Amino acid sequence: MARRALTILKQLRVPCASDPSHPLLGLGTARTVTYMPRPGDGAPPAPGDGAPRAVTLIPGEGIGPLVTGAVEQVMKAMNAPVYFERYEVHGDMKSVPAEVLESIRKNKVCLKGGIRTPVGGGVSSLNVQLRKELDLFASLVNCFNLPGLPTRHENVDIVVIRENTEGEYAGLEHEVVPGVVESLKVITKFCSERIAKYAFEYAYLNNRKKVTAVHKANIMKLADGLFLESCREVAGKYPSIEYNEIIVDNCCMQLVSKPEQFDVMVTPNLYGNLVANTAAGIAGGTGVMPGGNVGADHAVFEQGASAGNVGKEKMVEQKTANPIALLLSSAMMLKHLQFPSFADRLETAVKHVISEGRYRTKDLGGDSTTQEVVDAIIAKLD
Repeated sequence: MARRALTILKQLRVPCASDPSHPLLGLGTARTVTYMPRPGDGAPPAPGDGAPRAVTLIPGEGIGPLVTGAVEQVMKAMNAPVYFERYEVHGDMKSVPAEVLESIRKNKVCLKGGIRTPVGGGVSSLNVQLRKELDLFASLVNCFNLPGLPTRHENVDIVVIRENTEGEYAGLEHEVVPGVVESLKVITKFCSERIAKYAFEYAYLNNRKKVTAVHKANIMKLADGLFLESCREVAGKYPSIEYNEIIVDNCCMQLVSKPEQFDVMVTPNLYGNLVANTAAGIAGGTGVMPGGNVGADHAVFEQGASAGNVGKEKMVEQKTANPIALLLSSAMMLKHLQFPSFADRLETAVKHVISEGRYRTKDLGGDSTTQEVVDAIIAKLD
């Protein structure tokens, strides 16, 4: 058994141990909610040089083409300095096509719609493959109240930063004997330290006050214990930022009862998925929460929290998918590309439309189509 586990562990691609730790150069100016820094990004985003940037576009499946199409329309209306290289990727493919990975490596940035992940059957997730191939080690989801959108809780502004490459998502499973499956959860100090560094850098650069580590170290004493140890070591280098820890089950209860207590949350892989979706539901729903996945060299921007509606045929037929989340994610992308003025225009237009409440899709209590929301946002562009 031990030899078998060791063999499987060797399949896990751990990045090179030369962890590129970039010193913070200064606090810079305050960022808006959708700013997503590169790892080690210590300076405010400078204006781009104006030259159009190529972005890899994966429309995805289900509502994916609808919402990515919305982004394309708004980018064109703004005359944003980006153009898209489109590639089709579907969940029934065995792997992400090589030409797609090559495009993202060349362009450094990708905008992606949802891709189905088959349940069971031994078919691996292309979403996870993409993150591992490009070493997109940090997932960031910003869950916040939008003015004019009623929710159960107010003053919610939570950033969930999730380790994206290991843990339960390592995919290291095998059947020991018929009816007995062993699934390995892998936690490494290298990956735990770099996600903690990213979380504290994010908090520092965005004037955030607190970082909370989410764990289950009372049960998984070695694995989650190593994650906590790494977070504590990094926290010691940021004395101006409050640091605390919370067990994941208590975290979920606190999220639904008093979410305003949380600021930045840093988590291992699986917990982050659960926490981000819970926080999104509290703050207005998955249809309005932006997010992205970032590594040292590449970034993929997509809807922040799993919508669970990639395969909803009725929504696709009626063209009523909510484009807000991906539009805000594309604002993140524009800041990442160092076009902050275009990002601010887009964010402002989206917030005006949500605040007015005239054009909203069904998940936000309205009856508008995707196109009606897009037209309203374009009309609000300054």
